[in-house]
Amino acid sequence: MPTRDLKIPAQRHPEKQRRPDAPQPKKPDWIRVKAPTSEGYKKTRDIMRDNKLVTVCEEAGCPNVGECWSQGHATMMIMGEVCTRACTFCNIATGKPPEALDVFEPGRVADAVKKLGLKHVVITSVDRDDVEDGGAEHFAQTIRAVRRQSPETTIEILTPDFIRCDPKVLEVVVAARPDVFNHNLETVPGLYPEVRPGARYFHSLRLLQRVKELDPTMFTKSGIMVGLGEDKQAVTQVMEDMRAADIDFLTIGQYLQPTPKHHRVDRFVTPEEFKTYEKAAYNKGFLMVSATPLTRSSYHAGDDFARLRDARQKKLGLA
Repeated sequence: MPTRDLKIPAQRHPEKQRRPDAPQPKKPDWIRVKAPTSEGYKKTRDIMRDNKLVTVCEEAGCPNVGECWSQGHATMMIMGEVCTRACTFCNIATGKPPEALDVFEPGRVADAVKKLGLKHVVITSVDRDDVEDGGAEHFAQTIRAVRRQSPETTIEILTPDFIRCDPKVLEVVVAARPDVFNHNLETVPGLYPEVRPGARYFHSLRLLQRVKELDPTMFTKSGIMVGLGEDKQAVTQVMEDMRAADIDFLTIGQYLQPTPKHHRVDRFVTPEEFKTYEKAAYNKGFLMVSATPLTRSSYHAGDDFARLRDARQKKLGLA
């Protein structure tokens, strides 16, 4: 069987090829970003290549890659570059992963974190439904490897939902003590069948609630995209659900359609509407909220983590 070329959309997303093309509307002025050209960007890219690491910044086509990489920030994506899910919004390659988990990857991630001098690192992954524990032990090993090489670096993880695994696998990840445990709900529950068909809204919500039950001191974080076809009432309900699960940090960003075969953009939400969402979320008790058109899970994650920690100290009367 010939090797897939993941740079070709039809081979990157074979399951989407029968979908009709969805027109990609012109982006408004507030969405546009400059192409990455800085020396800092190139240095970060070279360190990633030298350590044979995959980043979600590139794989998901993040609009903020130029800004983040120029400052030496990058989100590491572990467990390969092929995801076993086929969410209709996502640009990460899908299918059956061609390889087993790489036992040397945690060490390479730790090396890159040290070389980049990161104060805060975000580690995410593809879904690996083909692995018995969903990659939980691999996450734990990566966290421990970073801690050994860079003990001062704070660690944020963005995990899959582990929906096909024994519920105990979550304990393995939490026991490794990341500073922030993030798992994105991605959208409102009514859009799950078409946007996130392999996942279940209340399972993801319960996962985050269980993290807090296992370790009440651990920060939890989740995010959604808007512009997929949701209404404001549904977004407000997601905020309520998240607070009921004691989630500390909410991110809300604009959905951008990667290719004509992906889920269509329903509309571009204005910066003013994002401010309304931000205000509503703070009123519901989130410690930290990032709601802008270009917000992504790990955008400005280090600065946001510092603010998150300060907000908790203030709430506890320690600041």
